[in-house]
Amino acid sequence: MKALIAAGGRATRLRPITWTINKHLIPLANKPMLWYVLKKITDAGIRDIIINVNTGEIPEMSRALGDGSEFGARVTYIEQRGGAKGLAHVVANAQEQLQGERFLFFLGDNIILGSISRFVDRFQQENLDCMIALSRVKDPQRFGVPEFHPDGSLKHTIEKPQHPPSSFAVTGIYLFNEKFFEAFKTVQPSARGEYEITDVITWYIQNAKIGHEEITGWWKDTGTPDALIEGNALIMDDMGREEFCVHCDVPMETQIQGMVTIGKGSRVGPDCLIRGPVVIGEDCEITNSYIGPYTAIGNRVKIRNAEVEHSIVFAGATIDTTRRIVNSLIGQDATLVDSQRTHPKTGHHLIIGDNSFVEL
Repeated sequence: MKALIAAGGRATRLRPITWTINKHLIPLANKPMLWYVLKKITDAGIRDIIINVNTGEIPEMSRALGDGSEFGARVTYIEQRGGAKGLAHVVANAQEQLQGERFLFFLGDNIILGSISRFVDRFQQENLDCMIALSRVKDPQRFGVPEFHPDGSLKHTIEKPQHPPSSFAVTGIYLFNEKFFEAFKTVQPSARGEYEITDVITWYIQNAKIGHEEITGWWKDTGTPDALIEGNALIMDDMGREEFCVHCDVPMETQIQGMVTIGKGSRVGPDCLIRGPVVIGEDCEITNSYIGPYTAIGNRVKIRNAEVEHSIVFAGATIDTTRRIVNSLIGQDATLVDSQRTHPKTGHHLIIGDNSFVEL
């Protein structure tokens, strides 16, 4: 089998972070989001992987993820031609690479607990034409949603319905055979101008042998800042104890509680409390601070006199504020300081980009 990963799009809900980085390269527990997708796919035994990216982004992606050798796989990159026209169009864009193949289609911004092997194995062992993974969600109107017959079999799937026919979402994990491109020829653009993957799935329901299975653990579509931060926490919970390690000298007085990683070259002061799970990168400087659970801190970050918890801090950022930072995304090379240090009068000195959210 082959695998196709969708890693394009503009991720407008994550701006301003995504003005300067592809969403799928945002670090979760200090690894690019796509690293976890590649790990899931290769652990399921698939070694031939294609990553679909925006025009002009192949160099950035290949620098971050390489050629797949880290995973014992072969990773190639293709550009999305014709712009954003829906998920079914992403697969159609890769027809030259996938024609005649059985393949996994994985949305690069989806993370799940546990293995995907059971989905792949069932697809192969039962010789299914299509297999979809479902998950119960609170807000199915945000997703593709299945409708079922009384006997529990699939009736059809519909994209982002105003009145969802079930509480399930079609997750971003799909398995298709070579009939996909026959199905795609029957699909017309939806009211929002996209070729919907749910229309292709409905074609399979009506014309082929399809299976579905519920994801029993967590599944996260990391399309919003809150979802990213939650995804970061879920990944930390899923990490093995052996993955946490302190790679630098830490003063005896420093309080380290729980599972914590600190990278090479980092300096942590004796007046710090770090309560895991926490991942701290290389060459960081942390003094007189508290770093709380579910915090990921990138390389070369400086934190002074601060409290940071349940947040993602990108590489090169500086946090020097007595205000408590929680549930936050701090972008690359960003700086947070107390207003009293930069302004002699009452008030806050702010430089805020498009689509930012600031709570003072």
